[in-house]
Amino acid sequence: MTAAIDTSGTAVSVYATFPDVATAEAIGTAMVEAGLAACVNILPGMRSIYRWNGAVERGEEAVAFFKTRAGLAGRLSAAIAVRHPYETPAILVLPIIGGDTRYLDWIMAVTPNETPSGPAP
Repeated sequence: MTAAIDTSGTAVSVYATFPDVATAEAIGTAMVEAGLAACVNILPGMRSIYRWNGAVERGEEAVAFFKTRAGLAGRLSAAIAVRHPYETPAILVLPIIGGDTRYLDWIMAVTPNETPSGPAP
């Protein structure tokens, strides 16, 4: 997965949808444990309506917001994609343009300053 990511050290949120809460929790836990995300918020019970293979589909999903630094967003997105059960997962990097500075500083404090080398965990 290739993405154009700002590596200036600002915070971003990575949005992803999952088929269920258990999958979101397993992937979210792995990302926090690996240091790729400061935290993940999981919201169950999302209803999705989308076009897939020429048909309009409906389904229940869970949405997750991963908070990380911009320099880790590409690696985090790739690590989510590798574990994701969907053929075409929704993984989006969203800019954070402001917020409580204590919270933003915490995100920076608990994620590495530089993108770790090697493959995604």
